Amino acid sequence: MNGKTIVFDALQGKQTPRPAWLPFVGVHGGQLIDAAADRYLQSPDLIVQGLTRAQELYRPDALPIVFDLQLEAEVLGCALQWADKTPPSVVTHPMSAMEGEGRTLDDLPAFSTDAGRFPIVWDAANRMRRGVGDDTALYGLVTGPFTLTSHLMGNDLFLQMFDDPMKVEQTVRFCAGVAKQVAGAYLDHGADVIAVVDPMTSQISPEHFEQFVRPAVNDVFDFVRGRDGFSSLFVCGDATRNLEVMANTHCDNVSIDEQIDLTTIRNLTVPRGKSFGGNLKLTVVLLMGDADDARRDTLRCLDAAGDAGFILAPGCDLPYDVKPENLQAVAQLVHDPYQRDVARTLSAKADDDFADIALPDYDASSPVIVDVITLDSASCAPCQYMVAAANAARDRLGEECPVEVREHKITTREGVGVMSRLGVAALPTICVDGQVAFSSIIPQPQMLCDTIVERRQAKGFAVS
Repeated sequence: MNGKTIVFDALQGKQTPRPAWLPFVGVHGGQLIDAAADRYLQSPDLIVQGLTRAQELYRPDALPIVFDLQLEAEVLGCALQWADKTPPSVVTHPMSAMEGEGRTLDDLPAFSTDAGRFPIVWDAANRMRRGVGDDTALYGLVTGPFTLTSHLMGNDLFLQMFDDPMKVEQTVRFCAGVAKQVAGAYLDHGADVIAVVDPMTSQISPEHFEQFVRPAVNDVFDFVRGRDGFSSLFVCGDATRNLEVMANTHCDNVSIDEQIDLTTIRNLTVPRGKSFGGNLKLTVVLLMGDADDARRDTLRCLDAAGDAGFILAPGCDLPYDVKPENLQAVAQLVHDPYQRDVARTLSAKADDDFADIALPDYDASSPVIVDVITLDSASCAPCQYMVAAANAARDRLGEECPVEVREHKITTREGVGVMSRLGVAALPTICVDGQVAFSSIIPQPQMLCDTIVERRQAKGFAVS
C-alpha cells in the first residue's frame, strides 16, 4: 500500500496499516537546499528541489505544494514584507479605514489565479505531480476566508464584526469565492487534497464562527467535493472553543495545532464521519528538541489518536530551522513498528524549569510592560494581529501612560521560558505586567487600553 492510498484511507476514516504522515514542509524546504525563504517562495525550481529533498529525507505520505497564506492577499493589493526564514507577512490592509485607505470590495484588483505568484505555484505543482506519481498525495493549501478577510481589513475586522456585520459577511463570502478559484486551480494542477487554512478563526467565538465562517467554508468544501477532491479545515492556534463548530462543517478532515488535545478532536470528528490530523509540537520538540524528543512526541500522538482516520502532522507550517534529524526520527517511527517499541523504552528527560529566564520587576517599572507571547508574528497571522493590537494600544495611550511592548517568540528557548514563567497556556497571548490578560483572542483597542490604564493606576502612577 503506497503513501497516497494510506492518506486517502485515513481521510475516509478507515484503519491504516501504519500512521499516515504529512510533514507541512513550507519554507523549511528552503533550508533543505540552502535557499532563503524569500527566494524559495518565488522560484518553482527551488520549491520542487526543496520538496524533492523533503521526500527523500522524511518519506512522507503527503506533502503540501507551498505553505504561504499571503498568495491571495498579494493579488488583491496587500503589500508584503519578505524575510529570510519565514513566509512573507501582510503589512498593508486595503480595506482598513484605520490605515487611511478604506477601500471597498469594488476597489480591489480583480482576482485571478494567473496573477501574482500563482503561476510559480502551478508550475511547481505540475512538476511535483509528475515527480511523485501515485506514491505521494499532494495538498493544495488555500487561505481561509476569514483569514483572507483579516488581511484585507486588518484590525478593523474585529470592530466591524459588531458595528457592520453585513460588511464582514459580504467580505468573507467574497473571500470564499477566491478560495474556490484557488482550490479549483490546485485540483487542475494535480492536488489531491484541499486544505482551507484559516488560523484567524482561533480568535473568534463559536457564535461568530457560525455567523461568519461556517457558511463560507462549507461553500468551499462543497465545491471541492463536487470536483472529487478531499478537503481539510486546518486551524493553527488554540481553537479549543471552536472545535465543535469546526467538526460540524462539511470538510473531510479537521487538522489542529499542538495546543489541542488529540483525544478531544478525535471524539468530535470520528462520530461525524470525519478524519483528524495533528499535532506534533513545532517549537519545543521539532525546532528546539532533539531526535529523542521527536520520538517521544510521535508516540504521544499515535497513542492518543489510534489507528483509524488519523494523519500525523505538525500543528502548523514547519519553521525554517527545524532540525531535519528530528523529522527523520518521526519518519522512522512511522515506517518501523520495531522502532516504536524501542522508543517506548527510552527514559524521558527531566523537564526544563527555565530557572535562568528572568522576568522584570513589573511592580517597579514605570512603563506598563505588555508581553505578547507568539509563535512568530512574522509568519503567524493571529500572532501578527495580536502584536499589532498591543502596538496600537501603546501608540494610542502615548506619553500619558507609557507602555513597553515585548514580543516573545516561542521559536526560541527564551520565548518558551517566558511563556512558562508567566503561566501562558495558549498562543497568542497578551500579558499586562506579568498577568495573562487576553489569551488567544485579539482584544478590541479600547479594552486593551483600559486594562493598561487600570494596571498603571494600581501601581500608583498617575495617568493624565
